[in-house]
Amino acid sequence: MKIIKSVLFAIAVSVLVTSCKKEDPLGSVDNIPGLGGDAWAAGPIDKWISDSLTTPYNIAVKYKWDQFEISNFLDKTLVPPKEEQVIPVMSAIKKVWVTSYIAEAGLPFFKRISPKFLVLVGSPIFIRGAIVEGFAEGGRKVVLTNINNFRIKGMPGYTVADTSVVLRTFHVIHHEYAHILDQNIQVPVDFSATSASSYTSDWLNITDQEALNDGFITPYAQSDKAEDFAEMVALMVVHGKPWFDNLVKSINYSGTTPNGTTAERARARLRQKEAVVVSYFKQAWNINFYGLQARTKFTINSLLF
Repeated sequence: MKIIKSVLFAIAVSVLVTSCKKEDPLGSVDNIPGLGGDAWAAGPIDKWISDSLTTPYNIAVKYKWDQFEISNFLDKTLVPPKEEQVIPVMSAIKKVWVTSYIAEAGLPFFKRISPKFLVLVGSPIFIRGAIVEGFAEGGRKVVLTNINNFRIKGMPGYTVADTSVVLRTFHVIHHEYAHILDQNIQVPVDFSATSASSYTSDWLNITDQEALNDGFITPYAQSDKAEDFAEMVALMVVHGKPWFDNLVKSINYSGTTPNGTTAERARARLRQKEAVVVSYFKQAWNINFYGLQARTKFTINSLLF
């Protein structure tokens, strides 16, 4: 049975849009009444976004329907986010991402290094047996999916089981932000020194345990160096140091993997990558990674439990 994986895609795309001729009998899909469009009367949601994200950090959030913002998945059936979801979702993301980084690195850093456009999609995107939780385009735009299933403590219908969706959303934003950091100051080649021979384009057919046994935090991390780094940062920040320590300790098998990796080598790979992440954050950005990790995890726990 195929295992459904939660994945992220970093996509650099250019979109060619051809306008309809005047004689075309059908109007453009993005102008269907009730699904938004290019203009609308600003309401309380827009004011909150402006006051909380756009004015202080120059970050825009688009929640009105526009299929061209997700042009890579025009063949998928998707829905807009429910409006009552927008402020709770973005408020939580602000706390676990924006506030955490500003507290550790300062406001000038965050205003200089951050995506400027967030797009919200209500439903998840399924592709090749996987859930696309989000993706980025060009380091300036991040698309977050499955917004309608996001629930934290205090929201109607919340149960502890909802934490998996919430954690994946936080995972997405921290993953994509790690890419932006890497794009501005490249991660040292030491990060992938012991893992390079095990990267594979066939990562969708690798289980979580198989990836871990080869020294990768997720199957997607095994796709290439950039994703390996982003997955390490995102999961260590979102889940915390005790979780990561226990994950490493759990690697305990005899023999070797098909890639020739022993359990000892897999544990060493993860520790080596952790050390490079910590060093990179300090040397490149003057950020105490463990401080960022502890602060973010504390905030996440306060939102969920």
